[in-house]
Amino acid sequence: MSGLIGHTTYAMLAAKAAAQRQLPVSPIIQRNFASYLAGSYLGSDIQTLPEAVCIDTGQEVGYGTVPVKKSPITGGAVRPWKIDLDGKSYRPSDIHSLFYGRAHIVFGWRGEDKRHAIAWEDVPEYISSVVGDAIELFGPGHRQLAYIFGWATHVVGDSLIKSVHPGLHLHLINGQYTPQNRPIQDLVTFHEVGVRELGLDWAALLHDLAETPVEPVQVHYMRCKKKNGRLGAHFPDGWVPDREKLLRIVLAKNREYQAKRTSGIIKDLALTKDKNGILNCSKELSEKTGGLTYQEMIEAANKANFRHTLWEMGEAIADLFENVVELQEHLQEMPTPTSDPSWEVLTRRWRKN
Repeated sequence: MSGLIGHTTYAMLAAKAAAQRQLPVSPIIQRNFASYLAGSYLGSDIQTLPEAVCIDTGQEVGYGTVPVKKSPITGGAVRPWKIDLDGKSYRPSDIHSLFYGRAHIVFGWRGEDKRHAIAWEDVPEYISSVVGDAIELFGPGHRQLAYIFGWATHVVGDSLIKSVHPGLHLHLINGQYTPQNRPIQDLVTFHEVGVRELGLDWAALLHDLAETPVEPVQVHYMRCKKKNGRLGAHFPDGWVPDREKLLRIVLAKNREYQAKRTSGIIKDLALTKDKNGILNCSKELSEKTGGLTYQEMIEAANKANFRHTLWEMGEAIADLFENVVELQEHLQEMPTPTSDPSWEVLTRRWRKN
């Protein structure tokens, strides 16, 4: 499954929790929501790339490091997708090895880079340093701050759902995060939670996400440029400026390819009604769960208290937001949501005498 649905949902729930706590990051997120959601996915999953190219059509197909043996478009042959740069070729697996850990910071590092992983207890300071640098080195705009906090939701979300760090209490079918239960999580989150409870327009949200620009601060927080700023001072190791050129190409490609993937993801998650009016998911997704019907997936999610797990995720991310605010003086100086007068308040103030 995509991973896209889970991470954007975690981010949306965290935004609600931050607003409830009246954190100063809340207005920043709401005013730059598309960038916030982009950070929640593309801020970490740099493997959002094609795996191959359909020879018959020339179209890019597949996802990241998942092997593609034949074209899903024509059934014909494919050739490997790659980036050619300065006399070298980079396949998605190479890009994953070079950058995945740098975006996820606490896990996913490869080879000698493993020593640069950030300890869980240091994550608030790391993100606080990035926020300070965004303001002091990259200009006063808030779009990049929304992107950073979106990225932070991914760091927490992946660490919890993949059990890198404890905190969630979910056993759905055969565990917390398995190939068999991921389609259930995506389908229930998309339809039952997203559409029916939250009233989301997924197509619009995901389209806007892919249209957001690359934020230069991402190259900084992935330590793929010359060491500088608060991040360089507090976390001086692991900076690799020689990878900056390649990473910028990758980040641009992430957005281009995600724009192409979005309609396919929505199509894959679509439901159909049978002659009795019962909703069904695709046969392929049902087979991945071991043959469950969509109604059985809903029952399994309810039995596992899946919505409470989503609530736990939102709370855990909001806890991180709060910790970052406590560490970052620039955020403390920003207005809280309560200082922004509502239309009702302005109406009373400005009523005609």
